Amino acid sequence: MDTSSVFAADCFLLAGRLLMQSGAETYRAEDTMLRMARSQGYQDAQSFVTPTGIIFSASHESPTRIAQIPRRATDLSKIAEINTISRALTANQLSIEEAYEQLKTLENKNLFRSELAQVIYAAIASGCFVILFMGSVWDMPAAAIAGGIGHWVCLRVNAITKVKFFAEFTASIAVGLMTLLALYIGFGFEEDKIIIGAVMPLVPGVPIANAVRDMMAGHFVSGVTKGAEASLTALAIGSGIAFVLILF
Repeated sequence: MDTSSVFAADCFLLAGRLLMQSGAETYRAEDTMLRMARSQGYQDAQSFVTPTGIIFSASHESPTRIAQIPRRATDLSKIAEINTISRALTANQLSIEEAYEQLKTLENKNLFRSELAQVIYAAIASGCFVILFMGSVWDMPAAAIAGGIGHWVCLRVNAITKVKFFAEFTASIAVGLMTLLALYIGFGFEEDKIIIGAVMPLVPGVPIANAVRDMMAGHFVSGVTKGAEASLTALAIGSGIAFVLILF
């Protein structure tokens, strides 16, 4: 067995796996892996990527490698860094060993902002979305508080249960309850505008865009899968809000 081709396949597979775990499009992961492989002389490299797994072979002589993708998130910073490493490799600015070492370092690096920063950004975005949807400036504070608390609930529940859809359902319930509380104490005025603004940070914008882009690139299995995942997220958010409005 050619150990060099096995090591190279592990490097290319690692890049593809990190891209998919960070929320990249399927066609981007495949294209990155194949470009990296062909830059190292593996012209017969083949890859098959789905949202939950990757199958890759560097050549006919090397063994086929498989990687599972158990979790996915949206981390655009990590995607940008992987693209930088892959481009440096294809431009012969990095050796295959250096690229693999940088990818392993990146795998263990957390590029997300702190939980407090994410909650603050979600609150600011929620308030701004009220204005975007033709709401009143007086509803911005209520939407910001509801959106920030909803995002915090989503992060906490997801960390405990590891079930994203349940976390989003619970977060939307929190948004609905905070909105009703704000209206009850006279802190807000337009219920619909506050709710819409507050749930926007939970809306799966990037997965929806990736689903469409994968479909346009001909990756119908991945496109339909990601579209279904985004639809389930939207259903969880809508169900949580409906549950509060019906109950109260």
